[in-house]
Amino acid sequence: MSWLSRLFRSDPSATPAERLYAALVEQARQPAFFREGRVPDSLDGRFEMLTLHAFLVLRRLRAEGPAGAALAQRLFDRMFVDMDESLREIGVGDLSVGKRVKAMAKAFYGRSAAYEAALSDPAGSALADALARNLYGTLPDRQGLPLAAMGRYLGQAAADLAAQPAAALLEGRVSFPAPGLDRS
Repeated sequence: MSWLSRLFRSDPSATPAERLYAALVEQARQPAFFREGRVPDSLDGRFEMLTLHAFLVLRRLRAEGPAGAALAQRLFDRMFVDMDESLREIGVGDLSVGKRVKAMAKAFYGRSAAYEAALSDPAGSALADALARNLYGTLPDRQGLPLAAMGRYLGQAAADLAAQPAAALLEGRVSFPAPGLDRS
């Protein structure tokens, strides 16, 4: 085993919530989302991608009863601990961190509700609207955005997660589809 593969192998002692969080962060940072998907490569854009993937995983975990709900809560807590730490690392003062994390949690809940409703909309226009408003909300010009491609990705990711075995998810193992945003 090379030193590189040892460096990137999963930590068997990590908790399922830690493993799920690491996997969703890795997926949210895929360069394709910021290149072909044109999500702004900024603090806001990265928050939006993280929120989108956390929503997908939390949504799937909630379908697994009490064990899934408990893991979903641990995952949510892990995510917001990371946000708190990240804000402190970029220099946000102690007195402001709590307010900023609270605003981020409120934004997360709002986006989750919008994505949940959009995934239930058979016409699909609600999904395009939710993606435009959230993923691209900081862009002054929203013409020509790859909303259809991002919508297909979100739908595919939700379907893929739904097909993954509950036991694997509860152990902290999750996989996401390739972004595939370069396809028309």
